[in-house]
Amino acid sequence: MSMTFAEKILAKYAGEKKVAPSQIVTVHPDHLLTHDNTAAIIQKITNELDKYGVYSKSFSIIVIDHVVPAASEKTASNHKAIRDFVKKYNIENFFDVGAGICHQIVVEKGFAPPGTLLLGSDSHTCSYGAVGAFSSGIDRTEAASLMLTGETWLKVPNSIKMTLNGKLPPGVFAKDLVLYIIGDISASGANYCSVEYHGDVEQFSIADRFTIANMGVEMGAKNSVFAVDKVTTNYLKSIGMPSSAYDPIYPDEDASYVQELSYDVSKIDPVVACPHAVDNVKTVSEIEGLEIQQCLIGTCTNGRLSDLKIATDILKGKKISSDVRLLVLPASKAIYEAALKTGIIQTLVESGAIILPTGCGPCLGAHQGVLAPGERCISTANRNFKGRMGCKEAEIYLASPATVAVSALYGKITDPREEMKK
Repeated sequence: MSMTFAEKILAKYAGEKKVAPSQIVTVHPDHLLTHDNTAAIIQKITNELDKYGVYSKSFSIIVIDHVVPAASEKTASNHKAIRDFVKKYNIENFFDVGAGICHQIVVEKGFAPPGTLLLGSDSHTCSYGAVGAFSSGIDRTEAASLMLTGETWLKVPNSIKMTLNGKLPPGVFAKDLVLYIIGDISASGANYCSVEYHGDVEQFSIADRFTIANMGVEMGAKNSVFAVDKVTTNYLKSIGMPSSAYDPIYPDEDASYVQELSYDVSKIDPVVACPHAVDNVKTVSEIEGLEIQQCLIGTCTNGRLSDLKIATDILKGKKISSDVRLLVLPASKAIYEAALKTGIIQTLVESGAIILPTGCGPCLGAHQGVLAPGERCISTANRNFKGRMGCKEAEIYLASPATVAVSALYGKITDPREEMKK
């Protein structure tokens, strides 16, 4: 009867005593996440909505975050359609422009307690494994069906156990770790698998775990998850969620995994994912000195307060290169406000940074920060595909906030470790 995390939670939601990989189960998730694409989703089911209405007014979490503020009449019309839908069906969990990036909102507002099941029409829904939830991305058609019925089916994934041993050295961060892993197993190395992180994980804050879980999909994972521990419970307590409010699910010690991998994290150097694939990973030293024109710190991957603090510690009292644009994008209004109160925003602005509204725009090339042909950007985002930031003839390099901040100082990709010693 031994089961992995994914098997246990899907058995629970399917009402089964036991499930096995590849088994199809019918489930009722706790929540459905949609964002700007809500406009397209509800257009698919206009007649059904008129006839049956929504499954539940508290089921959907809708966040307008991808193109904010609206960059065109079409975008503005889509936003209006979403607001009209929310009002018509009394959707309770709606977050308009400026609230933050959808994945940050879900965790920050307590919608993803440990042991719960969430699905979302965005591939980085897997982020909520940072707090012990099973969360995964689905397509718009599935989201439309869920919005009407609250029910869908899932295939039980195989599970991969990743054991992290040792401690990250100074100047090396969670982003370096997850990029290193993706470079090792490839962008398809965990296809439709549930990735569980074990070992010396208490060193990782919730922000760190968010970064790692967020990029689970970049190795092909269905979901990625950290077991609930003191780090988790302390974070949840800080957002007003006592331990009595959730029921964590843990894998059995003798659970069976399709693959078990171990990493000595103490031997990892700062790395960069080079164009045009997330698994094209090289150490910073291999490409150090490559000139860049734009730097981006933020997004759902690395837009938390601790990420901004890392950049601030590096940039305080200094000016970025005159040849570089540094864009900073807090992941939520709450993070933005905290960064204002602690002086982080002021320090970043004084260094030459441009502070953008909380949202997703530059990451996907939809709004603000679009690149020109021949330009290079080093970014804390999660994808560097050709055309990802709006231009197929530009290059995107993915790195930690520290590497991005130091690179902004010199106008070229730079190892952060020497600068951080100063």
